[in-house]
Amino acid sequence: MEAPRARAPQAVLFACGHNAVRSPMAESLLQQMFPQGVYVRSAGVKKGELDPFAVAVMAEFGQDISGHKPQTFEELEDWEGLNFDLIITLSPEAHHKALDLTRTLAAAVEYWPTPDPTGTSGNREQKLAAYREVCDGLLLRIRRRFTKAGVANL
Repeated sequence: MEAPRARAPQAVLFACGHNAVRSPMAESLLQQMFPQGVYVRSAGVKKGELDPFAVAVMAEFGQDISGHKPQTFEELEDWEGLNFDLIITLSPEAHHKALDLTRTLAAAVEYWPTPDPTGTSGNREQKLAAYREVCDGLLLRIRRRFTKAGVANL
């Protein structure tokens, strides 16, 4: 007899330090995977500026994140509330913030340590390679975590 499957999350929040690279990438990837099945947003501990290298790498995946407006947890909460089944944190500071928030929220928290490519030195191609590596890693984790719940488009 098979073990019962855990209920797939209906609303997912990706969180990182500045909502400028990792969490917008993850938000876009999951949104494309489940265009109608899962509500997906992203936020940061602090507000950053959308990173042009993140935009370029996501364009290589056929996804346009150029309109993404980085926001903090507080801004997201003020704008639409924090009604998420699952918060996936991609940086230590976001993980601490999410754990603090879940003292009063009924949301599961998963920590996916993801390197921050913004500190990569070198030429444009070397920097893009670091961003691609982050995106590839996120895509792999998202596929592993969410395709068990249903048919994906990626």
